[in-house]
Amino acid sequence: MFIDTHTHGKLAKNLPFSEQFTIRLFQEAKKRGVEALCLTEHFNTRDFDKIYAYIHDHYPREGDTFLVEGVRVFPGIEVDMAEGGHNLVIGSYETIIALREEILRQESSTEFLPAARLFPLIKQYDVIFGAAHVFRKGCHNLELPEELIAYYDFFDLNGKDMGVLGPNNYQKVMEVAAYYDKPVLAGSDTHQYLQYGSVTNHFARHFQTIAAFREEMHQGDYEVIVNPAVAEKVEGANLVKKVLKQLQRQGGSYDFPLAIE
Repeated sequence: MFIDTHTHGKLAKNLPFSEQFTIRLFQEAKKRGVEALCLTEHFNTRDFDKIYAYIHDHYPREGDTFLVEGVRVFPGIEVDMAEGGHNLVIGSYETIIALREEILRQESSTEFLPAARLFPLIKQYDVIFGAAHVFRKGCHNLELPEELIAYYDFFDLNGKDMGVLGPNNYQKVMEVAAYYDKPVLAGSDTHQYLQYGSVTNHFARHFQTIAAFREEMHQGDYEVIVNPAVAEKVEGANLVKKVLKQLQRQGGSYDFPLAIE
């Protein structure tokens, strides 16, 4: 099973939810060979609830996943921490909704939760927990005490970073994961569909529950794949993203259909 473990359902955090754009993302993921993905939407994105409510209400469920436009979707969330850095959480629909509500209740209106409070809170839930793009500027995950880093279940090999930071990012992520004895999962960090396929994971078996996902990850019977054209895919997606955001600012709509039918 080809699975992308870091994706988004919107073009940008501050934009409204668009059914058309989100549906098109999943349709284009399917066209690009993505069989499953983790929808790790930013916890503080505009219309977060609408995204998951739409998926929950319109698509069939299998285990902990939803079958959306032919793609198996694991619910997830991307959470900021006070120290600077992002964290990926993958779980069931009910778990992700409950966890987000708990985080919002506990954090202040001006500051994110510090890792010492956030990480134990996250691991109270039945989730898979990862450190996102740890070598990106402004991300300080690796500067945390080792007892906090130990909470992570995996490290994110990020498609955007592979495109922007270059091939050395691969070796750096693999080395830090080996140091902490954690697996690596590849996630494209897609906000615009051209980025799908920049990186992916090829698992030997299919799965549809968090328990099975965790087991397969720890068994390690999968391959992390980096597309040779990762830089071009990321650059193209970023250019389209900028154009669509500018279109929205000028009174148009960012969900303008671009795909060739």
